[in-house]
Amino acid sequence: MRLSSKTITLLGLAVVIAIAPVFFPSSFYYRVGSLIFVNGLAVTGLVILIGYAGQISLGHAGFAGIGAYACALAPVHFGLHPALAAVLGAVLSGIIAWLVGRPILRLKGYYLAVASLGFGVLVSMVLANEAAITGGPDGMAVEDPGLRGALKAIGIDLSNTEFWYAFSGLILVIGAWLALNLYHSPTGRALRALHGSEVAARAVGIDVAGYKLKAFVISAVYASVSGSLLALQNKFITPDVAGFMHSIEMVTMTVLGGAGSVIGAILGAAILTILPQILTVFQEYEQLLLGLVMMLVMIFMRDGLLPSIARRLRRGGE
Repeated sequence: MRLSSKTITLLGLAVVIAIAPVFFPSSFYYRVGSLIFVNGLAVTGLVILIGYAGQISLGHAGFAGIGAYACALAPVHFGLHPALAAVLGAVLSGIIAWLVGRPILRLKGYYLAVASLGFGVLVSMVLANEAAITGGPDGMAVEDPGLRGALKAIGIDLSNTEFWYAFSGLILVIGAWLALNLYHSPTGRALRALHGSEVAARAVGIDVAGYKLKAFVISAVYASVSGSLLALQNKFITPDVAGFMHSIEMVTMTVLGGAGSVIGAILGAAILTILPQILTVFQEYEQLLLGLVMMLVMIFMRDGLLPSIARRLRRGGE
C-alpha cells in the first residue's frame, strides 16, 4: 500500500519527535524541544494564513497573548481548570479574530500588515497597562493544570520537562494533521486559488472575503493555543508574549522555513529557536549573526529553506 505525502509527512514528524530525546544529553534539551513545538504550532497557523491564503499578519502574537492570559486569569476569576481556560482562550481568540478580521481583511498588502500590527500592539498595551488585572509588565503566575498527576495515576511518571515535551509534541502533530487536511480540502483549494489571484478566484464564484476571514480565524486559534501551551509549561506569563517582536519572530519563522509548507515552517521555527542557544557563545554578535543567517536564506532561498532544498534535490535527480 502506497502512503500519501500527507501521511509520510505526519509520520516523519512524529518519528523525529519520538526519537530526538535519545540524543538529549540533559533535561534542558527537552525544554528547547517543547519551545520548538510551541513555536511550530503558531507558525502552522500562519502557514494557513500566509502560505495558503496569501494574507499577511504582523499582529498574531496578540492572539498568543489572549490564549496565554486566559490560562492565567480564568482560573483566578472564574474558577476554571487551566485546560478549560485554554479552550476558552481559543474560542475568545476566534471570536475576536472574526470581529477584527471583517474590516481589516478588506485591506491589502502593506495596509493589511499595518492594520494587523495595530491590533497586536493594542493587545500588548492592554496587558501591560492593566496591572490590577494582568499584573502589568511584571506578569503573573499560571496555575499548574495537574496533567502530570493524571498520567502518574495510570503509571506514567514523567519529569516536568519530559511531560511538556511529549504533550507539546502531540499537540503539534495534531495541529499539523489538521493543517494538511485543510490543504487538500475544498476550503484549502479555495484559499490557494485566492492566493494565486483574488480576481480569478472571485470570477469562478469563490467568496474571497469569506475565505480570507476563515483563514484569519483558524490561524488566530492556532496562535492562541500556542500561547496557552507556553503559559502552562512556564507557569508564568508576561505581556512580552503578545509583543511586536514575538509577532515578527512568528512571521520570520514561517517565511524562513517556507510559508507554503507546514513542515518547512516547523523547520523554520526549530532553526530560530535553536540558533539563539547556539549563538550565545558569540555574546554581543549574536543578533548580528542571526540576522546574517536569515538574510542569506532570504537571498538564496526565496521560497524558504525546505521548498528550495526539495526543488534542488529534484533537479539533481533528473
